[in-house]
Amino acid sequence: MSGHSVAAGSLVAADYLVFALLLVVSAAIGIFYAWVSRGQQNSRDFLTGGRRLTALPVSMSLTASFMSSTTLLANPVEVYTFGAIFALFSLSYILSIVITSEVFLPVFYRLSITSTYEYLELRFNRATRLLGTALFMVQTILYTGIIIYGPALALSQVTHLDLWGGIISTGVVCTFYCTLGGLKAVVWTDVFQVGIMIAGYLSVIIKCMILKGGVAAVISDSQQGGRINIWDFDLNPLRRHTFWTLTFGGGAAWTAVNGINQAQVQRYISCKSITHARVALYINLIGLCFFLACSVLAGMCLYSFYKNCDPWSAGLVSNPDQLMAYLVMDIFTAFPGLPGLFFAAVYSGSLSTVSSSINALATVTIEDLVKPYTNMSEKHLTWLSKGMSVFYGVLCMAMAGLASLMGGIMQGGLSGLMIGLLVAVGVCIGALIFPSPPYMTRPLPLTTEGCNFTTQGNSNWTSAILPAGPSTITSAPGHITDDILSADNWLPPSYLYFSLMGTVTAFTVGLFISLVTGGRKQRVESRLMIMKEDTTLYHMFRFFRGRVMRKTGNLDLTKNREEKTGNTNPAFNHTEMDSKKRTIIS
Repeated sequence: MSGHSVAAGSLVAADYLVFALLLVVSAAIGIFYAWVSRGQQNSRDFLTGGRRLTALPVSMSLTASFMSSTTLLANPVEVYTFGAIFALFSLSYILSIVITSEVFLPVFYRLSITSTYEYLELRFNRATRLLGTALFMVQTILYTGIIIYGPALALSQVTHLDLWGGIISTGVVCTFYCTLGGLKAVVWTDVFQVGIMIAGYLSVIIKCMILKGGVAAVISDSQQGGRINIWDFDLNPLRRHTFWTLTFGGGAAWTAVNGINQAQVQRYISCKSITHARVALYINLIGLCFFLACSVLAGMCLYSFYKNCDPWSAGLVSNPDQLMAYLVMDIFTAFPGLPGLFFAAVYSGSLSTVSSSINALATVTIEDLVKPYTNMSEKHLTWLSKGMSVFYGVLCMAMAGLASLMGGIMQGGLSGLMIGLLVAVGVCIGALIFPSPPYMTRPLPLTTEGCNFTTQGNSNWTSAILPAGPSTITSAPGHITDDILSADNWLPPSYLYFSLMGTVTAFTVGLFISLVTGGRKQRVESRLMIMKEDTTLYHMFRFFRGRVMRKTGNLDLTKNREEKTGNTNPAFNHTEMDSKKRTIIS
């Protein structure tokens, strides 16, 4: 497709039917779990599923929670713009899952906490707990508003899907099944929605591969366009994507998500055992890597299709986040229902993330702001939990409305926490005011030399202003010119380092203040700390050491024999023998 006409942007009845089925099935799952648990739920069951969930559904829910609509709309554009080095995010996933499994999971599961911020009070004090809760609530409400608004905006500008219809349908359906079914409904709708996301993503990738002549052709186009740029070991922290920024900067960000984010912790501590929780985390890792691979392939497909006519540079789309939707309407015009499948996948990403946020917000409100200060009955706590789900659902829809006035989709101890937050926020604001110049972000070249701007008679594209004639612009995306670049005396680091900088600052300042104020004299309960027996590595070491000792014949079967025999069976032990001996002597 070297000479493109403007893509038709109209959905048909079959597309709306697929979209409607997504909403109906999601709502039906909430009704089902409300029915089967009627009269049996307490607040703990409603918020944590009674801690009886198994690994597979929890793992899929973990994947769905943060594989939002951004995954389907924005991540392929990152590959389209900056290349397949984005695939190195897989290393950050591995790093974060291992740290979460070995450090955070054992402590949280042993404490049997419901809110992550309970740990802050157990380890420090109530003020730290309340601050953590407040920051989480503000961040999550803002983030969820963007997650509702972003895809609704992108799709409304490429199709005739109404913007507010998309916002309200997402918010209402999420609020409905969160309120009725609690965490169990959220987890099982996530399972269903992950299936929709996979189907929608693969449908686009497979169709693109067929039209372009196979995987090899797409990879070849990407290679020629400089998109196969996997390895870049530049140590410069100002560079956008390098091995170091993606692995360690991304690792810090994803550890914050998997290790301490309420929505994720609430899921894996709802498992029936710590083994199920660990298995869920590692199956989740497979899911994350699968969606990352799909994002990279989709980005390559985007480039293969539009290598000679970049729709963004040509003015055919007003925002790069519309490129995937533009591609879908371009390749699926003659296939009713398939555009609807992809857009249902996008909304599945929104539904899963929004429902996770609503459930997490309700949980921290009950556990951190209500229970410690009241003595309400379980019945009243359950009803209040449902009321909080409704409240936060409405609030998140309101934030989506506020986001419509702002725009954007992709980036947007106590003393240690505050200072770390200020540093991270300060760097983020600096990056917005003084964005990194192209020689640091290194966007790859795009062209409009192959564009054909003759519109089709059935085109109903309304959001783009078409050039007067064929364009020969060759540019990098972003439309950034040298006169509006960042100030020479300050350049922001890669956005992937923001989380790491805040974490390191908070830890360093908190540790210093603890030391100078007598923190070394305080004794910490062992249950609040990670112990070697908690780690998988410890048990693996013991297992392999035992195997080696048995094979080499170095295992001393007589050592501690008296200690190892008799005591394991309560029906036959030394105490019983001693009592019998005393009886015989007497």
